[in-house]
Amino acid sequence: MRRVQPFETSDGTILNVDMAGEGASVIFQHGLCGDAAQTDEVFPLDAGFLRVTIEARGHGHSQAGKLGQLSIATFCDDIAAYIEKNLALPIVIGGISMGAAIALRLAVKRPDLVKALIIARPAWVMASAPENMAPNAEVGRLLKTLPPGEAKTTFLAGPVGVRLAAEAPDNLASLAGFFSRTPLDVTAELLTRISNDGPDVTDEEVGNLSMPTLIIGHDRDSIHPLNHARALAERIAGARFVQITSKTESRPQYVADFRLAMGNFLKEL
Repeated sequence: MRRVQPFETSDGTILNVDMAGEGASVIFQHGLCGDAAQTDEVFPLDAGFLRVTIEARGHGHSQAGKLGQLSIATFCDDIAAYIEKNLALPIVIGGISMGAAIALRLAVKRPDLVKALIIARPAWVMASAPENMAPNAEVGRLLKTLPPGEAKTTFLAGPVGVRLAAEAPDNLASLAGFFSRTPLDVTAELLTRISNDGPDVTDEEVGNLSMPTLIIGHDRDSIHPLNHARALAERIAGARFVQITSKTESRPQYVADFRLAMGNFLKEL
């Protein structure tokens, strides 16, 4: 059964913490403009761990706070503060897409907090503003300049929308949903700011990571390229790489594969 609790950040922003399961805590973070439903769907509750998702500022039921502070670094700092206040150290931390970037940054900057690392469908390797995040930034730009209906029509008819319809329809469906995500001003800021952000870690720092690491990726995903997952797996010594079924091919199999890969990893810790 899922349950929630509030967490107040150092600047007074109230975040929603969503939990499910029983056992040792695993911080498992959602993607850009996602929420705890995304992490809950794929988390293996039979592995004997408690899933803890701290919905990032402007996501789910969390307050946005000052829009100028929305960044991967801020999200990471919020999680570190929560861990230090509420959990026994060290813990397993992981995430999907933006959540994977947050988890990677936390593992590099605060290795004292991290027992093991799970990186799923990474949208970043290390560099900020990767080309694969340009569609998200474009949605944000359109939301800032056009009424939402016109912005959506423009995006779907444009070259990025047409390309994604053929290459990665699951990505396109997610992006199309952002045009009706409220509040629109927060959505536009998140898409532009985070798409142009990054984990701000170096190749050397990532190469020095030594904790057990699972990396999950799949093909037919233009926002989360499979080669990003492979690149991180090559850089982190001893990392386990698992390729799962894409959501475009079969969402039920994607969920089953995700749970199996993650469950096997957690049970071996």
